[in-house]
Amino acid sequence: MAAILHGNVTTMYRYCLRLVWLCHLSMSTVAFGQAQMANSDQDWAVYGGDAGGQRYSTRTQITKSNVSHLQIAWIFHTGAFKTQSSASNRKANFEATPVLWEGKLFFDTPFDELFAIDATTGKQVWSYDPAVNREAGIYIVSSRGVALWHGRGSAYKPCGRNRVFVATLDRRLIARDADTGRPCDDFGTHGTVDLTAGLNLTPYQRLLYGFTSPPTVVGDVVILGSSIGDNQSVSVAPGVVRGYDVHTGRQIWSWDPIPWSASHHPRTGSVNAWSILSADLQRDLVFVPTGSPATDYYGGERPGDNRDADSIVALRASTGQKVWAFQLVHHDLWDYDTPSEPMLFTFRGRIPAVAVTTKTGMIYVFNRVTGEPLYPIEERPVPQSDLPGETTSRTQPFSTLPTLTPLSFGADDLTIRDPIERAICRQKISKLVNKGIFTPPSEKPTLIYPGSVGGANWGSPGLDPATNTLYVHTNSLAYVVQEIPNQLPFLERVRRYPYTHWPGLMAKTPAPMYSAFHTPDGGEHSPQTGTAYQLYREAISTPKDTPCAPEPWGALVAINLDTGKKQFSVAQGTMVAGEHTGSIGVGGPAVTAGGLVFLGATLESVLRAYDSNNGEVLWEAQLPAPASATPMTYQIYGKQFLVVAAGGYGMFGTKQDDSLVAFALPKPETLKTDVTTSHRHR
Repeated sequence: MAAILHGNVTTMYRYCLRLVWLCHLSMSTVAFGQAQMANSDQDWAVYGGDAGGQRYSTRTQITKSNVSHLQIAWIFHTGAFKTQSSASNRKANFEATPVLWEGKLFFDTPFDELFAIDATTGKQVWSYDPAVNREAGIYIVSSRGVALWHGRGSAYKPCGRNRVFVATLDRRLIARDADTGRPCDDFGTHGTVDLTAGLNLTPYQRLLYGFTSPPTVVGDVVILGSSIGDNQSVSVAPGVVRGYDVHTGRQIWSWDPIPWSASHHPRTGSVNAWSILSADLQRDLVFVPTGSPATDYYGGERPGDNRDADSIVALRASTGQKVWAFQLVHHDLWDYDTPSEPMLFTFRGRIPAVAVTTKTGMIYVFNRVTGEPLYPIEERPVPQSDLPGETTSRTQPFSTLPTLTPLSFGADDLTIRDPIERAICRQKISKLVNKGIFTPPSEKPTLIYPGSVGGANWGSPGLDPATNTLYVHTNSLAYVVQEIPNQLPFLERVRRYPYTHWPGLMAKTPAPMYSAFHTPDGGEHSPQTGTAYQLYREAISTPKDTPCAPEPWGALVAINLDTGKKQFSVAQGTMVAGEHTGSIGVGGPAVTAGGLVFLGATLESVLRAYDSNNGEVLWEAQLPAPASATPMTYQIYGKQFLVVAAGGYGMFGTKQDDSLVAFALPKPETLKTDVTTSHRHR
């Protein structure tokens, strides 16, 4: 009996060994296949293309010689505008750039609805709607993307392998299983962390507090800043940058750019980091572009330089400890916050570097380990304020690299072709206080140029690391600003400033010399609560919406970061039919080893491909709506795809849409490809 039992056990043991070997072989084959897929997928696994934000792809299937043959491969509709009556819908900007992992694209809508779709067909794999309340008076309606974390744990544990993170407009950090879309129940409370916890926000502060940019993942820490209403009141939410454990959702660290703001007398407005953070994964560094302190255009309640506002800051990603910082604007009075993702690269083949593009149109380059400037930065005298209570910084830091846009202009510098439009603009500009860049706002109508949309904005630059050529979309748009004393009686304010928007009076009425031009952040009347002044601000344009600013109004600019020389600057799109005026817009470029730069970022419903050597337009494609997002590209199963969100600009007043559009080359044997259209609700 024992022999028989021993024989059976031996047989079973051998059978189990064989089964384990077969399972191991099978799993190895699967793992090899996944590794092959993962190697392909890492073309664009992070919002900025890579953790350092280069927006670069090594793929070369699409080249200068065949880019003209690109055709639509598929279109995915998110159904984001299914709520027809929502006021938030009309403000929405579909600014997301998808990220790729294991054959799936992950992205979100302006209302933080999450999607995973098949990267080859555009078919939906899963979706999740966090049910953001669209009727809650959302301050900014945009979400630029998501972040992924890749684990080494068991796929059977909650979210053991891959997690996708989104920070929402209504102040939540959500973690979902990237494979299934199910909630990560071990993260926070059933997959959600309340991002207001511990901040003690008032209802007013909550209303102006949200999240529009994707988090950044470094190791096992997910890091994010926030968006605050920094031009409305000095009493806005604290703009802390925080790091959370990717497994549990526990807050690990918090860093406040100006931690003394709440206790300062007089009170100093908060500083936040609303744009995209980049990371040096090997050095455990995260690079934070910080914003302007509240309120944006008046600093009488926040004396001094307001460091570390308007800066690039390097933090230790695991602890939040500040390693170094450099302030790009002292005592900001122009909303010149740092809008672009800091971009990591190797300077002249040997120095780890970080470059940052700014609203002022200047580029700054630093040693990313030490913070040492790699091109000289000069402190130059700037105009001084005449407002009571305002103390202007006597100097500002000027980069010695070529500027992306002019630093100043006068009425005679305008080159608008239409003589009537040109005359209107010259008349408007000539009546403004204009002492060049950093002219401080005053009680008189004052020219602010570059305006708050840049120069460069959150679209951020792209880089060809083979040449260290930086590519960036720029805007050229001038604003008029005017500080209005609060001590004036209401009726006297209305009499003196009839063109401003006064709460409870009437809808906004443009001044005779100013017209209401739709810009990404709009014109505004701001109460600047807690200060001595209210603010009137408006983009300067003609009744035909011709910008009164130097052309081109939108450009693609290339600068070699190793030599410091500008390679080219070409008009990007147009705002006047038949002319190369360039177009206002937001969004950034995607750069490829195929010698191409792909860019939307205009008011036109067009995506373009540029020759990376000279800026020549090689291809144009019509989109369902303007692309207010950065494109991305990847190659999977032997085919390179180019993908862009075409959602329009809610705050521009353009056509809006819910389309994610993919392009690819046709098969060699055919001239046309079938278009696959995938719908969420069809």
